[in-house]
Amino acid sequence: EASKASSGAIKLNIQKISIKELIKQVTGEFEDRFKARGLEEIITLPSENIYIQADSRYMYRVLENLYSNISKYALENSRVYVDVAVKGNEVTIQLNTSKDKLNISADELMQRFVRGETSRNTEGSGLGLSIATSLTELQGGKFSLYLDGDLFKVIFVMDLIK
Repeated sequence: EASKASSGAIKLNIQKISIKELIKQVTGEFEDRFKARGLEEIITLPSENIYIQADSRYMYRVLENLYSNISKYALENSRVYVDVAVKGNEVTIQLNTSKDKLNISADELMQRFVRGETSRNTEGSGLGLSIATSLTELQGGKFSLYLDGDLFKVIFVMDLIK
């Protein structure tokens, strides 16, 4: 799957997607996992409906990868911020969380098979962020990762449909 995503060999079913509904779906899917770790999700959404052109299955996969990382690696009993904003003709989705100081650069962390710290022994291949980046870019979006000490911030941007 990672090879297909990075090479663009995936058949996309582009359609109009509601960002609000997509966020609600993923949030519902991870509610129990977040609750089990004491993670409080703070979501900021614009009041109006927001739509993008994308493949709903793959956009869900992007968010699922990010939420999965958060559910595994965020500091227990802390907050997870999800901010959705419209800026010009773009929709920006930003997720922030933190736990341990990461001993790796953002560029290295987005490469295949790389995990944020060598002490992590949970399940996973290290492909999640690489796949999320490729899938976002295949659908015309931009995917960025920022690390600042223990702050882990992901921002992805898609074109807004008006």
